[in-house]
Amino acid sequence: MTTLPRIRLRSAAGIVCGTLVASALVGAMWGVLAPAEHLLVVAPDRGVSLTGESVHRFDAIGMFACAGLVVGIVAAVAAWAARRSRGPVALAAVVAGNAVGAGVMALGGLGVAALRFPDADVSTPGTIVAVGPGIGTLLVLLFQPLAACVVTLVLAALNPYDDLGVSDPPVELDEDPPVELDEPEERDATLTS
Repeated sequence: MTTLPRIRLRSAAGIVCGTLVASALVGAMWGVLAPAEHLLVVAPDRGVSLTGESVHRFDAIGMFACAGLVVGIVAAVAAWAARRSRGPVALAAVVAGNAVGAGVMALGGLGVAALRFPDADVSTPGTIVAVGPGIGTLLVLLFQPLAACVVTLVLAALNPYDDLGVSDPPVELDEDPPVELDEPEERDATLTS
């Protein structure tokens, strides 16, 4: 028979692996969907952003942050759905899986974006080149684990059970309904007949 700690460790490993796979898939999708920034080459190895194109840098970062939020929320809710594994081990797995998953999402997304937008020839002045999207700052990697942690905290706070609902709730036995006695006149009438 499998003990509860072994179930929790197995669930924690599943939470981490599932989060990493989901993060890699979402990162690849971000690499495909994130817009490139177009630059005008003004001198060898120097370019200027075209009007309106500098906004695409923010678009790529915003899309990455929102994708991380979604993965963090879905991972936390999916981990919470495994009722038997709730507790500190599952919380550690959710936070660790999402922290590493954010890095995996960034690496996968940047890899796909590099395949989509190979290094442009910036040696010829007057040409317009497309530069692949980036994540801008490493702080954007905090969105995913932070969202997962907050969602898990909210779910734990809203849970009515002291043990977070890990054990089966006690079964309440229905009492037999009270027996109603016949009225004394009706009993006497049935006895005399």
